[in-house]
Amino acid sequence: MATTGVRRRLQRVSLDRETARWLAVAVALEVLVIVTYVTVFAATITNPLILVYPFVWIDVALLAAYTTTPPPVASRRRLVGLAIAAGYLVVLGYFGGLFGLGQNMVPLHVDWRLPPGYGPALLYDGPTLRLILEPYKVVGYLTLAYLVYTTVLDAAGSAVSGVVGLFSCVSCSWPIIGAIATSFFGSGSAIAAFAFSRSYALGTLVFVSAVALLYYRPTLGRR
Repeated sequence: MATTGVRRRLQRVSLDRETARWLAVAVALEVLVIVTYVTVFAATITNPLILVYPFVWIDVALLAAYTTTPPPVASRRRLVGLAIAAGYLVVLGYFGGLFGLGQNMVPLHVDWRLPPGYGPALLYDGPTLRLILEPYKVVGYLTLAYLVYTTVLDAAGSAVSGVVGLFSCVSCSWPIIGAIATSFFGSGSAIAAFAFSRSYALGTLVFVSAVALLYYRPTLGRR
């Protein structure tokens, strides 16, 4: 039953003290990195949460990926899962702003000036392709794709029923919808200044809820 699968996952996360210790160490290091960045660059931060959001993405993503193990399935089903996850990653990456159509001629380079988590970012804007590879989004979207892959393998029934379930469950479509909504919410308008300051909060809320839904998968009949 789905409830049993959820309960087992909750117990595993809550009782894994070693994972909790590593998470505490990671958070302490992240705080140190943030303090170092603010001190070295003498950055003026009007909203401290802006520095926290990328690490929320990274920590949630790594914790979910670390505690998720794909079930043993036939090779054909695994290939189907990989293909679906790859397509999902491409769609999510496009609407999430990792890549898109090029507009200007900006050479490939790494921006080290961005705050931790947002940078160091790999940037490129060519005649046909634009890349904005920020660490927190790369880690986050790869994790979502991995969870989608696991969801397909773990879906009850055949691979076909898994595909149908994947695109009918809100946990799989929510990140893409959220990425589109966030891009509009942060776009230029009469309330652009207000919207921009809220877009990171909205994106983080969407991401964390999407990871939770994909991780526990309450709608796909987990056993």
